[in-house]
Amino acid sequence: MSFTVAIVGRPNVGKSTLFNRLVGKKLALVDDTPGVTRDRRPGDARLIDLKFRIIDTAGLEEAAPETLQGRMRAQTEAAIDEADLSLFVVDAKMGLTPVDQALADMLRRKGKPVVLVANKSEARGSDGGFYDSFTLGLGEPTAISAEHGQGMLDLRDAIVAAIGEERAYPEEDEAVTDVDLRDEAAAEGVEKDDDYEPEYDETKPLRVAIVGRPNAGKSTLINRFLGEDRLLTGPEAGITRDSISVEWDWKGRTIKMFDTAGMRRKAKVQEKLEKLSVADGLRAIRFAETVVIVFDATIPFEKQDLQIVDLVLREGRAAVLAFNKWDLIEDPQAVLAELREKTERLLPQARGIRAVPVSGQTGRGLDKLMQSVIETDRTWNRRISTAKLNRWLDAQQTQHPPPAVSGRRLKLKYMTQVKARPPGFMISCTRPDALPESYIRYLTNGLRNDFNLPGVPIRIHFKAADNPFASKAKKRR
Repeated sequence: MSFTVAIVGRPNVGKSTLFNRLVGKKLALVDDTPGVTRDRRPGDARLIDLKFRIIDTAGLEEAAPETLQGRMRAQTEAAIDEADLSLFVVDAKMGLTPVDQALADMLRRKGKPVVLVANKSEARGSDGGFYDSFTLGLGEPTAISAEHGQGMLDLRDAIVAAIGEERAYPEEDEAVTDVDLRDEAAAEGVEKDDDYEPEYDETKPLRVAIVGRPNAGKSTLINRFLGEDRLLTGPEAGITRDSISVEWDWKGRTIKMFDTAGMRRKAKVQEKLEKLSVADGLRAIRFAETVVIVFDATIPFEKQDLQIVDLVLREGRAAVLAFNKWDLIEDPQAVLAELREKTERLLPQARGIRAVPVSGQTGRGLDKLMQSVIETDRTWNRRISTAKLNRWLDAQQTQHPPPAVSGRRLKLKYMTQVKARPPGFMISCTRPDALPESYIRYLTNGLRNDFNLPGVPIRIHFKAADNPFASKAKKRR
């Protein structure tokens, strides 16, 4: 992108609505409640013929640095420093407040170009607020309606005038490389059946979602990976609301990591805003490749922890457990042995899942965690040749033949892998509906053990074998 723009303003003036309008997708959470946005969210914006990088920010408020509002303000000021231009959004419907005047003074001190935007100008009685905004001393305001898309051409002209035509329209426009997570997922299709086992691509960018209960230390963990306070953290539970993506390199490989809101039990989620946050986190799980489930090592294996792991596996994602806050554990060896025993006992559907003790505060175990993520993704992408699978199927039936149902023995004739990500297999057999669950578990566990597929979901589909005499029987009728 040719330049970067930060959207700033006090709470509830429509910054996230404008962000969604400019990126063309509903990426940021929007609600009537003030202060929905807390972290800064980047995106690729397009306004008519203008392309640029945009950053949505939290509403600026006067607060002490150690408070949550103070930490949110620090995140917003970091976005202003990073950007080349600021869109200062005011509410034309409500008019100016002392906070608006204080923010205008702060933006003037930064010494960077500012475009004053009077949002909600479609409302009746908004003219007064529009003309009042001249008193801020930031030039002529641009009247828009972010919700209805009015005034976007005027906003484009104001941005070009502020940043300059050379910056706005460079001769060689950079290619867009940051493809949104939700678009990439649409490209995933069922892979063709091949008799070869392709090599794992070590250079392909990897999408990782970080999930868990509130206050498990997800944002702190990501900040430690990045080496900076990129995400808002603190002792308060439920700070993160949006699913924020950050990119960084780990040993030469691009990692796109998604921080998500803490997920409480469904019965406790009553407020609309929390429901939106959880839904955004579920989308991140659905379209990620590998999911790291963060447990609080001081109170692990709560019922909600197990439900989150089960959700991730049912979505078919590769899963890794991270026991965070390991620096608070007094007897690490004893606790680690106990956690491994509980993992095997409480998560039988993810036998062999990789679990790593880490500390977001000290950075302990982060390299080992990322190595486990890579290894799990390698397993998740694994493809096994048809010849190997059929030799294995014959051996399994010889060792433990399928049961007889109503006096007739079931026959498993042929097996192939129909997809990876996660590994999915098809077995041609007689009477697939009669195959008992116990035998399906026997085959699943055999695949996991014999082909080294620990901790990833395994899908086995059974298909009735074609009857070559079926057409002749119909003719006789």
